[in-house]
Amino acid sequence: MIIRKLFKFENAHIVRGCSTLKCRASLHGHSYKVELLFESNFLDNGQMVYDFGLMKQNMKDIIDAFDHSIALWSGDDKSYIDDMKKHSLRWVELPVSPSAEQFSRVIFVIIDKLLHLTSMVNGEKEVKLHSVIVHETDTGYAQCFSQDAYSKQMGDIELDSITFSDEVKNDWRDKELFEKIKRGDRFINPQSV
Repeated sequence: MIIRKLFKFENAHIVRGCSTLKCRASLHGHSYKVELLFESNFLDNGQMVYDFGLMKQNMKDIIDAFDHSIALWSGDDKSYIDDMKKHSLRWVELPVSPSAEQFSRVIFVIIDKLLHLTSMVNGEKEVKLHSVIVHETDTGYAQCFSQDAYSKQMGDIELDSITFSDEVKNDWRDKELFEKIKRGDRFINPQSV
């Protein structure tokens, strides 16, 4: 069975190297919708694949990190990156260009790692991240599966190469959330949310 949870965020970016001049040469924004799809052949004690309420914690904090932020590609011009960081408190620096395709890969890698580090306490079994869909517009989206997320041909996404600004981290319930994910710390789902 597959379940889906929808999240939303507003974000600005430039996608260097794309065909459209407006997109590759001008800072612009989108109202993104992100769908996390989870799968399992089992149901937990509440007869669910995975409680939607659990997704409103760390997973939501990670996706909200992109809200009202500027997504920066570490391979972009250094003076541009420095200026954006100078004039914006909320930014995320990525090792890949912030296209919808790469957003879906980045989010997949982070959420997949978080899910693997989470100890289930309500009888959840074999819950896997099926895919991540990132809607950049109402008519266009990218869907990432595991083989896409970890594809070397599409660009390496190492967690150590992703940086969230201090202002982004200050919004998290756990200010060390991303550091804990990178270190491989265990997370325990609460009995009641």
